[in-house]
Amino acid sequence: MRTLRNMMALSTSAVVALSLATASSAAFADSKISIMVGGATKIIYLPAKLTEQLGYFKDEGLDVEVLSQPAGVDAENELLAGAVQGVVGFYDHTIDLQSKGKEVEAIVVFGQVPGEVEMVSTKASATLKSMADVKGKTLGVTGLGSSTSFLTQYLAQRAGIPSTQYTLLPVGADNSFIAAIKQERIDAGMTTEPTVSQLLKTGDAKVLVDMRTLEGTRAALGGTYPASSFYVQRAWVESHKVEAGKLAHAFARTLNFIATHSADEIADKMPKDYYGANRDLYVGALKASLPMFTKDGKMPADGPDTVLKVLAAFNPSVKGKHIDLTKTYTNDFVAQSK
Repeated sequence: MRTLRNMMALSTSAVVALSLATASSAAFADSKISIMVGGATKIIYLPAKLTEQLGYFKDEGLDVEVLSQPAGVDAENELLAGAVQGVVGFYDHTIDLQSKGKEVEAIVVFGQVPGEVEMVSTKASATLKSMADVKGKTLGVTGLGSSTSFLTQYLAQRAGIPSTQYTLLPVGADNSFIAAIKQERIDAGMTTEPTVSQLLKTGDAKVLVDMRTLEGTRAALGGTYPASSFYVQRAWVESHKVEAGKLAHAFARTLNFIATHSADEIADKMPKDYYGANRDLYVGALKASLPMFTKDGKMPADGPDTVLKVLAAFNPSVKGKHIDLTKTYTNDFVAQSK
């Protein structure tokens, strides 16, 4: 028979255990995860904001803050500085960073193709009909050292034009890119949806190279090119496997949502300031972009090799370096999310 003292001791232990559990849960709930997106309004990075809008982060018990920088290289710097825990940007940054001694890996792959389009201004289109014509031209990129910079140089090199024969000008994205075209500061440039559709609608630019589809990407780059992804520092993954798994599950649910819903239904979930008064244009741009997304967040089998080939062709940081591609991504967390 239990004595009063034993019962009080058991009661006290239960209270202590409950308090510790509550404190632990509160601490976990209060630990905010900041994710930097290399341009949140770009459709290539749609899953980041859409996951937040669908409430999937909250479903996982996560407190996630989605931030935005105009270029992926800026988001990368925020990650390395420890200002954010993860980045939604291009997978190629993980390869570039490994060549510089930084261990970063993609744990969810959003895009199996870049979703990028090289647009030529209508005024320059008479003499600039392919990447073989960029000699002496000024080409716009989101930022120097960004993924658009890597891809632009590779496309030009593949067409026989070395990087010394044209100028790269960082012009950002969205409205700043459109302004650069209209003000004739660039002859052509690389951008994404919905900027592509906006320029086509106004007639200010035409499509020069289209990498929104598998067919277009393979023609331009010679293979599948995984691009938009969610990547983190490997040290963070090792110490936050639970959080990494929850993030991967939330993003995988979103990719499944994209694969099973129409562009119109997806647009309904997005903030209205993403499309303003041009909802129809946004839906059209989104419809053209849907084939770029993976359905499960996994890395395409031939993807890493293609990306490495592109970077090694001209990037001095990567050229001649041994890159362990198995350390630049993992499918483990999305595989567990089913």
